[in-house]
Amino acid sequence: MIELIENLEYMKVVILAGGIGTRLREETEYRPKPLVEVGGYPIIWHIMKLYAHYGFLDFIICLGYKGNLIKDYFLNYEAINNDFTISLGRSQEITYHKADNEQDFRVTLVNTGLETMTGGRVVKVKPYIDEDLFMVTYGDGLADVNIRDLVKFHKGHGKMATVTTVQPLSRYGVLDVDREARVLKFGEKIKEDKMVSAGFFVFDRRVFDYLWEGNCILEKDPLEKLATEGQLMSYYHSGFFYAMDTFKEYQELNKMWKLGQAPWRIWE
Repeated sequence: MIELIENLEYMKVVILAGGIGTRLREETEYRPKPLVEVGGYPIIWHIMKLYAHYGFLDFIICLGYKGNLIKDYFLNYEAINNDFTISLGRSQEITYHKADNEQDFRVTLVNTGLETMTGGRVVKVKPYIDEDLFMVTYGDGLADVNIRDLVKFHKGHGKMATVTTVQPLSRYGVLDVDREARVLKFGEKIKEDKMVSAGFFVFDRRVFDYLWEGNCILEKDPLEKLATEGQLMSYYHSGFFYAMDTFKEYQELNKMWKLGQAPWRIWE
């Protein structure tokens, strides 16, 4: 595991895991999106492994849609992820045969409501955050973001908030066409000029003053106001990022994993 930044404050990682995931209905009809599996592991596990690779092991998970299933997953985490021997009867002892040296995750699970928006969910976990800085990300996006460099960047600029940004690929292939409608060149998808948010936020706790419970959408008024006040900075990530919003994207991520071409898998 990569060592923590020298003199880095202890930081918690908030994962937004309460959405319904309507565009992935094939997989989210019976389970929440964070439990949809990539390579046999829930996508939330992949996200946690990225942060753990950089030494961040304390997670707060904002629950909503089918949140009890996420609670069940973590309550049974050791049994799900390892072989074990169980003694039935009076003793009821369990011995886990760990396949690897799993990090010592600390996970706080918070019911943040079924209809609560992203900003409202972050507000509801405020009682569990005592530190000056904390991180927030979505429970459906995989990336090879260098979390250590992200935190260094945030600490260096001194503003209240940092959002990780990426250049999205165009949805369509690019064609060069002449005046007579002849296709001169058929190109691959290209990166668009605009940046988009990939999540992977770092926040000063003063950001709580910009949030409220209920229908507060983090990406609307709060971040827009922070941007207007010059308090929101962009950390540009030029590497891999992929959000699992649709069944096709779910299939693509599983294909990458199966072929051993999963760029987000930076841990050993």
